[in-house]
Amino acid sequence: MGRLEGKVAVVTGAASGIGAATARRFAVEGATVVGWDAVGSDGLEVVDVRDEAAVAAGVARAVAAHGRVDALVNAAGVAGGGPVHAMDAAEWERVIGVNLTGTYLTNKHVIAAMLEQTPDARGQRGSIVNIASIEGLEGTEGGSAYNASKGGVVILTKNLAMDYGRRGVRANCICPGFIDTPMMGAVFDMAGMDHVRRSFVEAHALGRCGEPEEIAAAALFLVSDDASFVTGSALVVDGGYTAGHQHGIAAMMGLA
Repeated sequence: MGRLEGKVAVVTGAASGIGAATARRFAVEGATVVGWDAVGSDGLEVVDVRDEAAVAAGVARAVAAHGRVDALVNAAGVAGGGPVHAMDAAEWERVIGVNLTGTYLTNKHVIAAMLEQTPDARGQRGSIVNIASIEGLEGTEGGSAYNASKGGVVILTKNLAMDYGRRGVRANCICPGFIDTPMMGAVFDMAGMDHVRRSFVEAHALGRCGEPEEIAAAALFLVSDDASFVTGSALVVDGGYTAGHQHGIAAMMGLA
């Protein structure tokens, strides 16, 4: 029996990367997965998370079809940024719109549905996992809009935990390090970025970037009953990227 047997989960950004890996893992664990993405793909609903009417309709369809929504994973996201003095306002709005406003809108309508559901034996009605980033915890050169959006996701998640914990809804976020996804590839595959990619990889204590399946595993834990006493957390899954700084001393000690 899977860890999510009989559960219904909405996963945004389910066409690729972390969202796709999460949808697959949840299905293996027995969940009925309602996958959303802004682009058409087999088995997924086309939902632009910036469009409140589309989000509300998508939640209503999930409840009508399956009776409830037990989990939400917000993995829809876009990259973007640059120095603020040179950034077009439209680019700022695009990044904030998907990464932060989209997270707010999906939470708004899924939580409203969860509050109408009958709680389980522990009084739980549902679990939220928002995909933030380590770039929502610390600055990155050129990160501006992306970092701001992910920092907003972190603190929004903490507020959700405070507001809805006693109504049976848990809310947590995951702060991944640099994960090998199409979105990361689109950034690091640009001309002149080879040395930047190597620098980011080396900054992880484990000496590699993460895989989408490793973030999906963390999301599975957070929505499962194993995390029944976990809410308001920003779970860092970053291969040691934020653990500290490396300056070659480990190699001098024969450890690298």
